[in-house]
Amino acid sequence: MRRRRELDQSEVNLTPMLDVVFIMLIFFIVTASFVKEAGIDISRPPAATAERKERGNILVAITENNQIWIDRRQVALKALRANIERLHAENPQGSLVIQADEKSQNGLLVRVMDAARLAGVSNVALAAEVVQ
Repeated sequence: MRRRRELDQSEVNLTPMLDVVFIMLIFFIVTASFVKEAGIDISRPPAATAERKERGNILVAITENNQIWIDRRQVALKALRANIERLHAENPQGSLVIQADEKSQNGLLVRVMDAARLAGVSNVALAAEVVQ
């Protein structure tokens, strides 16, 4: 009988520790800041009057091969407006930043800007390298 009581008392209750770990996990998920990227590296043109913009909620990249990228995936020009509308619906106060490669076609840049305006995004910016 005595031996049985010793075994019962020597168990470690892990429930409080698991509760604490779960709460810490929720805390880190909620407080983590997620960085959105267009999904491809772009060689942006330099501009002497460029201003640093900390937050661009929708990033659209245009490569030198005239490919359009949003959220790390290539998007066709026909589907661009629908993708921008979807992302804009998630955050209506957000802005759109276009990262166009300096070797990309100007006409494609205008089409992307037009699709953004037709999708209801009024705040559209172009990304450029800040000249020191």
